[in-house]
Amino acid sequence: MCGCIVFLAAALSPRLAIFLVWLFDNPRMDAAFNSFWVPLLGFFFLPWTTLAWAVAYAPVQGVTGFGWFIVIFAFVVDITTYTGGARARRQQAMA
Repeated sequence: MCGCIVFLAAALSPRLAIFLVWLFDNPRMDAAFNSFWVPLLGFFFLPWTTLAWAVAYAPVQGVTGFGWFIVIFAFVVDITTYTGGARARRQQAMA
């Protein structure tokens, strides 16, 4: 699947991009994840990390080099999303 389409879908929603990668490039998802449950849980709880792992995964070597930077950055984005949402809820409750 064209990386440009995944990039555009990720700009809208990482979950949409994961769905498109799964739908059109299923061998990549099968190679990146050993079971169905890990990407399913990632879809709901860590979508950016799941998408980054699927995109950075190389079938022979796994995630290496710059791919690790992408996965770690995506994890930080996921965590920042959760902490930012909690902070916004606290500020809204105080107002």
